[in-house]
Amino acid sequence: MKITAPLLALILAALANSSMAADTDPGTVAVEALGRLNGIALACQQPALVTRARNAIITTAPKTRGYGEVFENATNAAYLEQGKGATCPDAASLASNIAAAEQRMKSAFADSK
Repeated sequence: MKITAPLLALILAALANSSMAADTDPGTVAVEALGRLNGIALACQQPALVTRARNAIITTAPKTRGYGEVFENATNAAYLEQGKGATCPDAASLASNIAAAEQRMKSAFADSK
């Protein structure tokens, strides 16, 4: 019984470290950034930019559940945050930010094609 608490602490620490390592993966970071921009585009009623962001994910990122969840979670969080009264960026700057995020994603997944 005395070993249970330290063993549990060790397992939790190992799990925390492995999830932090996944967060620093360039692909995950790029997908999350594009997801945030997608959420802003959704909230700011920019359907063409939403389509562009989703197409970038579909054509560039590997088709895995993990990347899909990262994109959707980032989209949802940004959409909700934008709904709290944040000012919408103009369409040109949002399009520019999406273009930069697309390039980061292409670089991150260049080896996976």
